[in-house]
Parts: sequence; C-alpha cells; structure tokens
Amino acid sequence: MLRRLHKNQPDSFEFSPANLAWAEKQIAKYPEGRQASAIIPLLWRAQEQEGWLSRPAIEKTCEMLGLANIRGMEVATFYFMFQLHPVGDVAHIQVCGTTSCMICGAEDLIGICKEKIAPNAHERSADGKLSWEEVECLGACSNAPMAQIGKDYYEDLSGEAFTQIIDELYAGKVPLPGSRNGRFASEPRSGLTSLTAHAENRQAANMSVSLATEKGDSISRITEG
Repeated sequence: MLRRLHKNQPDSFEFSPANLAWAEKQIAKYPEGRQASAIIPLLWRAQEQEGWLSRPAIEKTCEMLGLANIRGMEVATFYFMFQLHPVGDVAHIQVCGTTSCMICGAEDLIGICKEKIAPNAHERSADGKLSWEEVECLGACSNAPMAQIGKDYYEDLSGEAFTQIIDELYAGKVPLPGSRNGRFASEPRSGLTSLTAHAENRQAANMSVSLATEKGDSISRITEG
C-alpha cells in the first residue's frame, strides 16, 4: 500500500520541553554510534504530541539522531503506526483488512466507517473528531475482525458493536478495549480446552484490557513527558 506524506505540511516542528527531555533520555539508553535505534520511540513521541507525523517532525528527529532525512522517511512510511496525514482530534480508527479479518467481516466495518465518519480513508469526520483507514494485518487473527484505536485493540467485532464504539467516541467516552464476545484472550469461543486448572482464579480481563481500564483514557495523546 502506497504511503505518502500529506500535501500540506507545517513550517517547523519542535518537541515540547518535557517531550524533548524524554527524547534525550531515550537516546541516552543506546551506546555511542547506536543512537539511530531510538528512531521509532522518538517518531512515536512526535506523533503523540502533534496527532500525526509531519515532514518537519521526521526531519527534526533525524537531526537529533544524526541521520539522513531519508532514513526517517523510510521508517515513517513503512510502519502503519505512523500517521502521515492529519487525523481525528479524538481518535483515528485502523481497521484490519487482511485475510482473517476480511473473511470475518472487515468489509462491513469499513462500510460503517464510510457511513459514520467519512467516505474516504484519512478524511476527518465533519466535526473533526474521528478519522479512519484500512491497514494490513495487526496480528490478532484469532480474534477477527478487529480494529486498533489509539493504543488498544478492539476484537471480535460485529457491526453493532463497532457502531457502538464509534458512537461512544463521538460522545466523548473511551470504549472498553478487548474482545466484544467475552473472550479473555484468543481461546476458542466455546471456552478453554487446555490450561484450565486455574481458569476460575484468573483476573477479570487480560493484562492489556486491565491496563487500559486502569488508565481510563487509552486514546489520549502524550503532550508532556
């Protein structure tokens, strides 16, 4: 899938003081000559600050790491975690469209995005709150169809459940991530067939859902360190 930088770019980018201090700590984790290894966390932090990843942000990150700009472009355009276009102010929804999800109903989810958010991928909704795109496999094939919103996975989605998630986002709520059919992880829908000895004593939700519930706002962006 072709990924290009947005045609409208800001004039410049600077990390906020707190995020700059955070970035410098990340760079310091790597031995001399290996600072390039910090490129993904720094690009992610820049995106978290601005909501999307602009050319000036990529170039600023490369400057901090002593890299040619093309190296940053290679990373930013390869990974779907990086948004090269302005996204919704509240959330950007990434619907997996690869084999398992497509077989299980991803096309219906994409249709809902077109109806409730915008006709085309990377377009913002009329109120600017939401945006969406179809992406390649996000690695939750056993829980298809699924979507990633912010930092979390929303799995085993039906059209009704997905519509409810979008409505909650529009209403300023943070939907509970995880499976929408009650599964703890990726066990069969009929229930566990192995490792059942301590199943009754396990926590109510898996660690990912538990952490998101504890945080209470897993779609918020990091604007400070």
